[in-house]
Formats: sequence, C-alpha cells, structure tokens
Amino acid sequence: MADQIKLRQVDEYRWEIPQEGKMRTRGLIFASKEMLPKIREDKSLEQVANVATLPGIEGPSMAMPDIHWGYGFPIGGVAAFNLEEGVVSPGGVGYDINCGVRLLRTNLERADIESRMETLVDTLFGNIPSGVGSRRKELKLTVPTLKQVLRYGAEWAVKNGYGSADDLAHIEAGGRIEGADPEMVSQFAMDRGKDQLGTLGSGNHFTEVGYVAEIFDEALAAALGLFKGQVTVIVHTGSRGLGHQVCDDFIKVMLKASAKYGIWLPDRQLCSAPIQSPEGRQYLGAMAAAANFAFANRQMITHWVRESFEQVFKMGPRQLGLELIYDVAHNIAKIEKHLINGKEKTVCVHRKGATRAFPPGHPETPQAYKETGQPVLIPGDMGRYSYVLVGTQKALEETFGSTCHGAGREMSRHMALKAAKGRDIIKELAKQGIIVRGAGKRTVDEEISEAYKDVSDVVEVTHGAGISRKVAKLKPLGVIKG
Repeated sequence: MADQIKLRQVDEYRWEIPQEGKMRTRGLIFASKEMLPKIREDKSLEQVANVATLPGIEGPSMAMPDIHWGYGFPIGGVAAFNLEEGVVSPGGVGYDINCGVRLLRTNLERADIESRMETLVDTLFGNIPSGVGSRRKELKLTVPTLKQVLRYGAEWAVKNGYGSADDLAHIEAGGRIEGADPEMVSQFAMDRGKDQLGTLGSGNHFTEVGYVAEIFDEALAAALGLFKGQVTVIVHTGSRGLGHQVCDDFIKVMLKASAKYGIWLPDRQLCSAPIQSPEGRQYLGAMAAAANFAFANRQMITHWVRESFEQVFKMGPRQLGLELIYDVAHNIAKIEKHLINGKEKTVCVHRKGATRAFPPGHPETPQAYKETGQPVLIPGDMGRYSYVLVGTQKALEETFGSTCHGAGREMSRHMALKAAKGRDIIKELAKQGIIVRGAGKRTVDEEISEAYKDVSDVVEVTHGAGISRKVAKLKPLGVIKG
C-alpha cells in the first residue's frame, strides 16, 4: 500500500523509493514536502515501485509532481528502457495516446478582446466539435485518407490546407512520429477515429483563450514571442477514440506477450513486450500512428481557432498574428538517444502525463528555440492559470529530458460531481471573468478547479528542481470544454 512505501528525502524537491525486493532500480519522485500526504492517498507511489521491476529499465523509475494513480504506470510517470532487454508497455503511455498541448500567441492584447469574449467563446464552441463522441459532420475520411493521416500527422493537415509549414517547425517531432504503421491499427480503431478528426472530445480537453498575466524571465519570454497582457490560445486534446482503441487492443496483445516472454508482472496493468519483439514493434507502429492522428487533430482545431478569430474580429491572419509557439505530447513512448553513465545509449522513454523538456542546443530542440530550450506548456484548470516554461540541461541529465504535464487531479470525477452538486459552476466562473461553454453541465462540474492540484505548486517543484524553467503565467478569459 502507498502508506507503506518508504520514502527517503534527497533534497527539497526529490524523494527516493529505495530499491527493494524485485525492483531493478530506485524510484525518484519530484515533489514538495507539502504534497506528500495527498500523493500517499492513492496507489501512485506503489506504481512507481512496480515500474522499477520491469526488465531493461535504465536510470530510476520517476514521477513528476503532478503524480496520481493511473493505469499501470502512474500519471506523471517517466521510465526509460534499453533496446536489448527492455520492454514497451501500453500502460506507460496511457489510453489517450499523444494527448498534448499547443500554445498560440496573437498580436492582440486583453483590452482588445474583452468586450467580444462572449461572442468569441460562442464562435469557438460552434466551430470546434466537443463532448463525448463528438464528430465533425462535413469531414468524413475514407480509410485510405485516414491511413495518410496516421502516417503523416500534422504534415497531412498542412498539405490539405489546415495551417502552414511554419506550424510544423513549431511542433514536437515536426508533428509526425517516424515509424507509424497504419496496418497495425485495427479496423475498429479506425472506425472510431474516422469522423473524429478535428474534434476536442470530452473530459479534461479544452480550448482556452487567455492572456499573459505575469512574466518571470523577460529575455526568454521575448524569444518565445510573449509579452504581458498578450492574448494567447491553448488547445489540449489527443487521439480521441482511435488512440483509446489502439491502447485497448494492445493491452490484450501484451497480456499474452508478457506470459510468452516470461515477464514477471507485479500488476497485470503493466503488461509489456520486449521492444525488439514482433508485439513490441507492432505496438510502437500503432502508437506512432495514433500519435500522428493527435498531431493532425490539434492542427485542424488550430485552423478553426484562427477562422473563429477572423470571423469575430474581422481581421486577417497577418493582423491577428495567431502563430504557433509550440505543441508538445504528454502521453507517448519515444525512441531517443541519451547519455547514461557517460555513454550514449538508445532507449525507449515512456512519458505518461509527462512532457519533454529538451535544453538549448539539443538536436531535437526546434531551430527556433535552439538558444532558449524547447517550450514546455503546463495547463492548470479552467479557473486559475497555466504556465509556459523551457527545457533545461538538468532535465536532460536527470529525467531523460522530462518534466510535469499539468496540475494533476486531486479528486476523482465522481468526487468532483459531489463537490459541485447544487452549484452553478459556469456562473461562479463568470463572476471571476471567465466565460465557459461545455457540452453539458456534468462535463463542466467534473472539471472544477478544486478537482486539481494548484498548478503553481507543481511548477514550483519542477522550476526549483531545475528540470524546467519558468517563463510566463497565463490566465483564462474563455474556455470551451469537451
């Protein structure tokens, strides 16, 4: 049980789970002392220890300060596995493959849009389908076209008129994961996804119009094109039903593979296959395809965000300046090169509810950010704030270039609904100057601010530990929820 997991304090921001029993390595948790009682309420620490038992793990089994209980791996979990003995596990990526965040800047200031916010939010809500099972009526993909989306990701969207090549230069991996194999995606998964491209979906997914409320590093903010009072847009969504089904399909495959290859599992949800096995390669091909679907999805939503702003403000693209700052994945397994004990090694890094945080000068840091480090986008909740950070050398050395991904839930959806009972959450947020539109009352109630950790506490840990560096704080003005 979580309360029996031993923790040794390393410093103000780091806690170690000592290597014991069948653990092949130690656990490393990034958190403040104040966060620990809440973290211990669920089984997430036990999950960190369980991940440490998997074959071929390199470095510690890690968790970021937004840690909470997930499927197999904790959400906020990071673990790297060598290619010789290591495994890949769907539970280390999660059901919403390449759920991720993108941030757009504008030439507008808060004062320019406040009088039109209601119209803008309504227009966005009309143009971007959201909610459980949301579909886009006028975009029905044939199977051959969907396979192109799965292979090429955001490149497909740009080629078909949804954005520009400049967008691709500001997306993790250029918006396309190499090695995607659409043939490994089941017909059922494709059926679920074929009319969901360009849709927000449900749960904690959102499109948010906000503004830069605070700047922590003027030089970095300027390099990212951010200034105080500037209007920004965040898009947070993933691979929809297609990614969910890919995960579901491969959990069945991996349960058999774990038995076939003699992989001991402390928890069936950690079912895995050797990275080099047929099952491992098939999953990586299907996962990359679902990740590309998610990149294309966010790219198309961005196109409709731009159209919505043009409709409301009667301005052209040049005047609006709705440019992509960055798009990061936070549920993915990536084959990457890292220095381990002084030697370069190729590993498969699982990031589940964790964001890449590559430093200045890294080969995979986009050209635009070679001097600043890769932008790191950390959304909070719809009633508070979000953060922009950049990656650091410390993250590369200590966490395989990883940091947190968001606030992290503190309440289950059921608990959040109980806490919201009898309240009008939309009215409460309107009193704070935040206009919210959701597919239903339940959707909004499940996402109340109290359901989440305060993202500023999470960000302080990652900044204090040196695994990412604070640049700016964004506050919401209008939100559309799935």
